[in-house]
Amino acid sequence: MSQPTDAALVFLDPNYPAGRIADPTQPQILVTDEGLTRGDGVFETMLAVDGKVRKLGLHLNRLASSANICTLPIPPEQAWEAAIQTAVETLRKQRPEFTEMTVKLTATRGVSGMGSTCWVLATGVPESTIRQRENGVDVILLDKGHDAAANHRAPWLLMGAKTLSCAVNMSALRYAKAQGKDDVIFHTSEGRVLEGPTSTVLMVKIDQQTGVPTLITPRLETGVLPGTTQGAIFAGAEDSGWDLGYGPVTTEELLQMDAVWLVSSVRLITPVLSLDNQPMGQHPEITAKLTEFLLAGAH
Repeated sequence: MSQPTDAALVFLDPNYPAGRIADPTQPQILVTDEGLTRGDGVFETMLAVDGKVRKLGLHLNRLASSANICTLPIPPEQAWEAAIQTAVETLRKQRPEFTEMTVKLTATRGVSGMGSTCWVLATGVPESTIRQRENGVDVILLDKGHDAAANHRAPWLLMGAKTLSCAVNMSALRYAKAQGKDDVIFHTSEGRVLEGPTSTVLMVKIDQQTGVPTLITPRLETGVLPGTTQGAIFAGAEDSGWDLGYGPVTTEELLQMDAVWLVSSVRLITPVLSLDNQPMGQHPEITAKLTEFLLAGAH
């Protein structure tokens, strides 16, 4: 009897309404697929807890938006939902100890003339990610190499899409690790805060007189990816009467914030301990409240 694997792979296939289960330990993608040869495709990464995917609708909407920006035809939501359910259930049977799963949706341009290639991969959440949630991260600021208006001036750069072309983001993370840091926050050439390679930036400024916190995140107009985690947190904060703010925020202003977090679907809410070696304020009570907002809006 074969040993269970640490991943479940399901392809979207019109001949298999619930998705086609495949062996994640064996080659599955043709070397001529344009997702491999050109990085031409889109993806989404979600968190499943106890078999339930969080923010499913938001992620499917963003996947469709990314595909639309890239003029990439993809299957309808129902096909993705079925394949996601199959992948999560399969991995739960194989690895019941995985109470948290990373669920990644990928759609590539495929092989020329054959249509897109689409699949769902479910894996366990890495221990390193869980440790960063609990302990925080040290971050450096890096220039993304474009100005704030590039998103409007050059829409072919696909800044608002979550694409497979992640070489620059991965290079930035390697550079950070070579400097002894954990992560990166990008900024424009004129110093406006953007996002992390795999996360959204969330900040808080506390009014010195009233003690009321204002949650702030960069504007989408600068080309940052609309964050599903940030959106859920902001929705909960707004319902609770918190003040909300949207950039532009300069790197100098970022360093003056009372607290900064990197947030994403799998890493959740990760406190930034330092920025360019400058210690940042830590507010566990605010982090706990943001987590409460996130959990309330994650279903």
